[in-house]
Amino acid sequence: MPHYLVAGFLPDDFDPSTVTEAMIRDIDALNDEMEAAGARVLGLGLSAASSAKSVRAQADGKVLITDGPYMETKEYVGGILILKAPNMDEALAWARKSAVAGRMPVEVREILRYNE
Repeated sequence: MPHYLVAGFLPDDFDPSTVTEAMIRDIDALNDEMEAAGARVLGLGLSAASSAKSVRAQADGKVLITDGPYMETKEYVGGILILKAPNMDEALAWARKSAVAGRMPVEVREILRYNE
């Protein structure tokens, strides 16, 4: 069965203190629903983009490690879900619920799997 990445995006100035008990309950309920349906493989929140490290191969064969996210942006990935779904439509149905429960926009992409 195909797997899908659902990445949730937070604003660069996201304040974790704005997370409410209602939001936590909604996310927990959605996680329970996805697990019961056999759709959720993995779900994680991520630390702030300011704590990220970017690793880039250089033309000379060296590797450059810098502080911060790879791209300059006003949003960053705040959490991910890995879902099993028979098709993109079902993955999008879960993503709609995730966007509501997490109160953030999400992106859905099929994971290309080369070995099972």
